[in-house]
Amino acid sequence: MAIRIKSRGNESAEQLMRRFKKLCEKEGLTKDIRKKEYYEKPSERRNRAKRKAAPRRP
Repeated sequence: MAIRIKSRGNESAEQLMRRFKKLCEKEGLTKDIRKKEYYEKPSERRNRAKRKAAPRRP
């Protein structure tokens, strides 16, 4: 998967980077990168999923 961004007219580098970051966020790349930053044991993954699925107490 490749994200390509073309400059629009007199768009600055900061604007290009902002647009690029938004596209990455939209595609879920930043979330995926953060998740894969450190190794997570399968048991830790299951426990996290259980905690997330557990009903919240009011």
